[in-house]
Amino acid sequence: MYRRSLLAASAAGLAAPGLSRAQGAWPSDRPIRVIVPWPPGGSTDVLVRLYAERLQQVLGQSLVVDNRAGAGGNIGIDATAKAAPDGYTLGIASIGHLAINQYLYAHLPYDPEKDLLPVGIAWDLPNVAVVAAAHNPSRTLAEFITWAKAKTNGVTYGSPGVGTTPHLSGALFCARTGIQGIHVPFRGAAQTNPTMLAGDVDFALDNLASYMPTIQAGQMRGLAVTSADRWPTLPEVPVMAEAGVPDFVVTSWQGFVFPARTPPGIVASMGEALRKVATEPAFKERLLRSGAEAVWSSPEDMAARAARERPLWQEAVRVSGARVE
Repeated sequence: MYRRSLLAASAAGLAAPGLSRAQGAWPSDRPIRVIVPWPPGGSTDVLVRLYAERLQQVLGQSLVVDNRAGAGGNIGIDATAKAAPDGYTLGIASIGHLAINQYLYAHLPYDPEKDLLPVGIAWDLPNVAVVAAAHNPSRTLAEFITWAKAKTNGVTYGSPGVGTTPHLSGALFCARTGIQGIHVPFRGAAQTNPTMLAGDVDFALDNLASYMPTIQAGQMRGLAVTSADRWPTLPEVPVMAEAGVPDFVVTSWQGFVFPARTPPGIVASMGEALRKVATEPAFKERLLRSGAEAVWSSPEDMAARAARERPLWQEAVRVSGARVE
C-alpha cells in the first residue's frame, strides 16, 4: 500500500505539473502547520524555518512551525502521522524516524512505512566531532583519541537523545577507537552546546549545523566531519578517514513527510515547491552557511534511501546497546 501511494504521487506529478493551480483548493484557506519533532534552537528547527520562510513565498501561503519535542522525536512524528491527511500538516522526518527507531524502541506509536508519506529529502548534513576549546587541549582527532584513552574513568559525549544519529555515531566512534565513552543525552543541541562550553561534557559527534556558530566563533574546535568529502565552509577540518578513522561516513539527512492518505496531487505540488526551493543557488548557499546541503529527491528515492541505510543503523543500535522500552 505504501509503495502504491508513492507511485501514485509520482504519477500525479508527471501528469499535472501545475497541480496547485489545477486543484485550486490547496493551499488556500489556512496556514500549513510544519511539525518539528525537536525543540527550538537545534539544527532541525533552524533548517526547517529557513525552508518555511522560502516555501511561504513559493506556495503563497503561510507556514507555521510547531515544535513537538520528546521521546527521540517520536512525539512529533506521531502527531504528523495522526494528523488529518488534508495537506495542512507537514512533518520533518529524520533518518532516525525512518530507519533507526524501529530497531531502538520496543514499541512505536507509528509505522514509518505505513503511516507516513514521503514528499522528498530536504537536506543532508554530516556530524562533526567537536570539543570545547577552553576545556580540551586536543587540536586533532588523533590527539583527542590519545587524550580520551588516558582518562581512566572514560569520557562523556553529548547528544540530542538516545538513538539519535549523534548518539549512535558517538557510540560507533568510541567502539572503533577503543575509547570508553559515557553517553549523556539531552533534549537537543541547544542544551548540549552550553553544557560543553561549561566543561561538563567532553565531546560531541553531533550535527554540524548545530555547532557551526560556536566553531566559527572559536568556542568549539571541529576535529573531523563524517561526510565523504571535506565540508565547503570548513575546508580546514578533515573527514574521519583523513583523521585516522576509516569507513566512517555517516550523514544525518532529513526530509518532509505528510500523513498517509494525503491526496497525491497535494504531495506532488509540495514536492515541486521543495524542488524549486532546494535548487535555488541563493538558498543552497544560505543552507550551506548553516551547515547543511540543500537537496531534493522524489518520494520514491527518499523511501529507497531509508531502506538502503537501515542495516547500517541496525548495527549502530546493536553496538550502542541502546534499547527503549
